[in-house]
Amino acid sequence: MVSRAEREAQTRQRARVVWFTGLSGSGKSTIAVQVERRLFELGHRVQLLDGDNIRSGLNGNLGFSAEDRRENVRRIAEVAKLFVQNGTIALCSFVSPTKAIREVARGVIGTEDFKLIFVDTPLEECERRDVKGLYAKARRGDLPDFTGISAPYEAPKNPFLTIQTKDRDVGECTDAVLANLLPQFKLNA
Repeated sequence: MVSRAEREAQTRQRARVVWFTGLSGSGKSTIAVQVERRLFELGHRVQLLDGDNIRSGLNGNLGFSAEDRRENVRRIAEVAKLFVQNGTIALCSFVSPTKAIREVARGVIGTEDFKLIFVDTPLEECERRDVKGLYAKARRGDLPDFTGISAPYEAPKNPFLTIQTKDRDVGECTDAVLANLLPQFKLNA
């Protein structure tokens, strides 16, 4: 089999999993999309995994109960780990609301390869940005187990990076993420 080291040498990058966490509407997917684009333009091999391309296929059979959320994250982490073993940077954008769920991902991927980014946006701002009306539905009781309303969100205590989005545009947030991440992708000399 071709080794991870050989794949990383070919792509001239150190593969990692960058895990974006935050409330729905925090901006994590918007930032992750921009980070993916910029990394690609810089010549990196990169793949974005988020709710749109995971819940519609691989995890289409899962709901939003605590058990299903855990299994959702476990499966995502397994896929992200395969990308890393292939020498690809995996960007994962998922609410992953509790420390325990994020630890499932870290355990599957491995601490060295797991870079957690907390997209820190106040609940009120997330609700203001909510174009799908999910928060309003959750407040009416139409969406049970909705993170931030009827289900908890535990902010990470020691993430690799915290990005506050309330008064920053996506470009500023993307620049901050890349400034911290790019050194993580350099191969050791």
